[in-house]
Parts: sequence; C-alpha cells; structure tokens
Amino acid sequence: MTESTPGGLENLLSEDRRFAPSPEFSAQANAQHDLYAWADANREAFWADQARELLTWSTPFTQVLDWSDAPFAKWFADGRLNAAYNAVDRHVEAGRGDRVALHFEGEAGDTRTITYADLQREVARAANALVALGVGTGDRVAIYLPLIPEAVVTMLACARIGAPHSVVFGGFSAEALYSRILDAEAKLVVTADGGFRRGAPSALKPAVDEALAKGETTVQHVLVVRRTGQDVAWTDGRDVWWSDVVDTASDEHEPVEVDAEHPLFILYTSGTTGKPKGIFHTTGGYLTQSAYTHLNVFDLKPETDVYWCTADIGWITGHSYVVYGPLINGATQVIYEGTPDTPHKGRWWEIVQKYGVTILYTAPTAIRTCMKWGEDIPAQFDLSSLRVLGSVGEPINPEAWMWYRRVIGGDSAPIVDTWWQTETGAIMISPLPGVTATKPGSAQVALPGIAAEVVDDDAQAVPDGAGGYLVLTAPWPAMLRGIWGDPERYKDTYWSRFRGLYFAGDGAKKDGDGDIWLLGRVDDVMNVSGHRLSTTEIESALVSHPWVAEAAVVGASDETTGQAVVAFVILRGDAGVGDRSADDVQTELRNHVAKEIGPIAKPRQILVVAELPKTRSGKIMRRLLRDVAEHRQVGDATTLADSSVMDLIAQGLATPATTSED
Repeated sequence: MTESTPGGLENLLSEDRRFAPSPEFSAQANAQHDLYAWADANREAFWADQARELLTWSTPFTQVLDWSDAPFAKWFADGRLNAAYNAVDRHVEAGRGDRVALHFEGEAGDTRTITYADLQREVARAANALVALGVGTGDRVAIYLPLIPEAVVTMLACARIGAPHSVVFGGFSAEALYSRILDAEAKLVVTADGGFRRGAPSALKPAVDEALAKGETTVQHVLVVRRTGQDVAWTDGRDVWWSDVVDTASDEHEPVEVDAEHPLFILYTSGTTGKPKGIFHTTGGYLTQSAYTHLNVFDLKPETDVYWCTADIGWITGHSYVVYGPLINGATQVIYEGTPDTPHKGRWWEIVQKYGVTILYTAPTAIRTCMKWGEDIPAQFDLSSLRVLGSVGEPINPEAWMWYRRVIGGDSAPIVDTWWQTETGAIMISPLPGVTATKPGSAQVALPGIAAEVVDDDAQAVPDGAGGYLVLTAPWPAMLRGIWGDPERYKDTYWSRFRGLYFAGDGAKKDGDGDIWLLGRVDDVMNVSGHRLSTTEIESALVSHPWVAEAAVVGASDETTGQAVVAFVILRGDAGVGDRSADDVQTELRNHVAKEIGPIAKPRQILVVAELPKTRSGKIMRRLLRDVAEHRQVGDATTLADSSVMDLIAQGLATPATTSED
C-alpha cells in the first residue's frame, strides 16, 4: 500500500471521500473560481489590487514588490498607512461604530460587549497612555496578558503609535519572558495581576517581577491591568495601574502614519531554552494578506457573521485571525478567556449557542479532545448557526475532520483545513469554501496569489502520489522580513536547504489529484527498514479506529529495523473497550494500522495513556515521547502545559514487546 519516493517520503494513506460545496453556498461565496486565474495572470498585480481594495492608505503605494535583495522582501514600500486606523477608525467613520467588534466572555461568565466606537475610544486612550509613559514610534512593547479585551486594545494602541509589539503567551515562564524582553529591547511591559484559568485566578505580575529581576533590561515601566484582584508586589516609579493612566487619558488620538515596511510586531517561536527566534512582520503586506485570507477562506460576511477563533493572542493565529484580519474586515467576533472544559466540557458549544457563532476556527488538538469527551456533550447545544469550520496548527487527521463536520458542522458546514506558520504570517494553503470540493485531512491547494510546491532532496517537484518537502517558490506579502537582529540566522534557517526556495521544515505529499497533504515536521520522519515514514499518517490510521480519540507516534531505535514505530494513544470516552486487556487493545490497533497502511507501518508497541505531552499551544512534543520510548531520561519539559504528564507516561511504559510475526 506504500509508494516509495527516492529522496522523498512514503505516501501511505489514501482518501476517497469528497464533499462538494452546495450550489447555495457557492452562489453566495466571497471567493469564486476566477480568483485563481486572476492571481495566476499577474501575481503582483493581484496583490496590489487586494492591498488597494482591503486597506486604506494615507499615502498610496506605486511599487508592489521589491525582491532585489532576496530573501529580504519589500511589499508596497513607498506606501504609508496605520494598522489601528484600518482596524478601527475607518469603520466608525463609515457609520459602523455601533457594530459589535468584540463579544468578550470571561471564564467565569462575566461579559463585555465592545462596539467599534467603544474600541476606537479605548485604543486612543491606551495610545495616549503609552506615549505618556515614554513609548514612541519604533520602541518595542512587551505584552504579557490573558485573553481579555485589554490585550487587543494594547496591540492596537502599539500599532497606532508605530511601536512594534512583542506578545508573550501568558502561560510562559519568567525566564521565557525575560529572554524575549532582552532580545527585543522592550521599553514597556503590559501585564495584569492575573487571569482566570480552570476556575481559579492565575497570577501573571509575579512572573514579570521575576523576569525583570534577572538582570539589566531596557524596561522603564510596567503597566498593570487589574483583572483578578490578586495582591501584587509593587515597584514605585516603575509599576503603573492601567486604571490610573489609561482610563483617565483622552479618547482623542491621531494615528501615526508609518511606511508599509515599518515593523508591526515581533513574535518569538522558540521555547524557553536557547536564544529566542524573533520573527518580525511589517505592516502593509501583512495586513493585506491577513485581511484577504480572512475574507475569502472563511467567507466572512461582516454584516451578519459572528466569528470565533479560539486561539490566544500569544500565538500568530491570535495576531492574524483574532486581532488584525477580522477587525480590518469589520467583523463581529467572540473572544473567550478560559479553557474548553471550565466550568464544564460543553463550554465552547454553550458559547456558540449563546452568541450564534457562524464561523469557528480552532485546532485539531481541541477537536480530538472533544472527540475523546464524546459527542453527547456538543449534542446538548444548538450549533445550527455554524456555517463554516476551520482547522489550524497542525495536520488534521481524516477521522477528526469527519467528526468535526458531522458533530459540530451538522454534516453541512464546509471545513477549511489551513496550512501556514508564524513565519508566513497568514494562511498559505487551504480550500476555499464555495469553490473547493474538500477532502478530509487535506489542506489541498495554495491560495490564489501563493506559489507552493512539494520537492525531493534535489529540489525537483515530486509527481502526484509522492511525498517530499513543502516549499514556497515565490515571495508573498505577509512573509516574515527576518529574525529580529539576526539576518544571517534568517537566511540560514529558511533559505539554505534549497537554493532560492523557502523551506521551514514541513513534509508533505501530493495525492493523485495533485492536492497537498501535510505530513508534519520532517524532524518527525521515521526511517523504518529503509522506508521514510511520516508520523502524521500513522497517527491518522490509529485515529480512524473507533476506539481512538488521539494518537502520537515516534520512531525509537531498533537493532533490526533501524527505527521502530512506537505509538501513544488516548481512547475515546465512549470507546467501549470494556474488559479487554492492554495486550488485546495493542493487538487490535496494531492490526488496524497494518490493514490501513501496510505491515511496514505496524507499531512495535502501543501504549494507552490518559494524556499526551503538549505545549500550551496544544502541539504534541514528540521529542519527549522519543525519550520515553528509548528509555532515556526525559529532556526539558518546561514548555509543557502539564509537566506531570511525562511522569505518568514513563511509569506506564513497559519493556518493548517482541513482534516476531513481523
């Protein structure tokens, strides 16, 4: 069942299910088939049209793309604009000030409804406060906040005065915060006393204090939002309450015009160890592609849709598809502070029902977690308002895709499975609802205006049906402009593997139709008896079994095969495994993989676990599972959402069984 590709990856799974858009959806869709031809005819002219149509420029651009200093791009470089004006003020000026911009839902059920006119006043006050605290155009601001309205306001206030922001996820440690403050040379930190998580206040200010005590920094002030009411330590002269300087500031502020290539934000992608990698994006091109993709990939109708992206603002998804893309397009959206299971496991679906959410964008990890909990939970709520579903963050396996469509989307809502990265800034590969006949588990095709290919070790395009490395073959507007302060690292990291091609480490395959399937990081490829196998496809085979909610696969050293497949699985709550022994479960699932893919992919061992080691963004840390599978001391687990998970997994792992029948 496998097809070997010299210099590439094995193509293991096939998928025959197709879901064509309904004629009714296609007729009203923002994106139509001619979008591809328009972009193919002249890519630069296409992007120039998007930039002019979707954004308001204070100084119109005349130059579209400057690629003369590749791989450093400049888009719309002689144009000038302001991101906050585009996201807020122009909607108010157009008479849409009464439209709801944000429905905020606190974890405990407290709510705030913020219109575009409200948001304009709040952002102006915050911008004036930042200036009063000494922040000017070009200065960097670190933001360490929970997902509350003040987080969105602060990002926009920074953009309003041309001060690049560096958002650090509120779950990161003091050490991680310190390294990011140091690298960006931040002048101000904006934080809160804490946020609410799993029903209890979770402190944030102490981590800021600890970070700033580690050594000399450029921070002059710490601006503190009062959210939980917790007691906090206070440094007079440095620390300032939000209520004292923002709430009392003028709500009149003139946005600062900046060049299109002015840095909008820095976002760090590394963990807590090693030198952080500050990906930075500029203003004009990033805003163009964020708005374009949000409008077309989600088929946004700003007058009627209620949009909800479940990401935190600490991640790129929160930047592009909570703050900038939706607000530039004048959307009404939901932001939720808490976790999906607080105070109950139906919390998300309760929010969908409450606000009549029509577009939902979330991660495969969350979908598989809901699968594990059982479909009787979402069945208690009215989800009929949902008309478009999105997936982001990692490849989604076909069975989770099908569950998402059937249980959450009522077997009718199209699913857009999106591929992109912190570095790309915005969605690159995705179906277009109303245009694409979707396939469970496939991101399918590059969006109009984007050029992507799957290549082998020699940078040659692989044929349909084969696997290799996903590369981008032409510059795009939202692309990163470099690594902050380290241009050589930028070139070495993304442009050295294949000459003239952008490669950020993902494996992919093309199916018989030429559609693209993501296979995860090439770091996660296993070499079993000379076959290069992707963890993603074996995980998908496991999750296609009705017992399995989630799976993680790693390669472990093996004297016979070089590497052997070891799988960790979480069973569904309604799996009905009953009294079957661990050996029976392992045998059943091993045989299922052999049936779905072939004997070469059969796991040497399968361990049933209660949880998998995940970062706070929901990504599985297979590196730690490899340590367990090879009986090594488990490495650094500080970036895990729950580090105790590794102890439980290690305790349950027996000596690998002998599989002589293979």
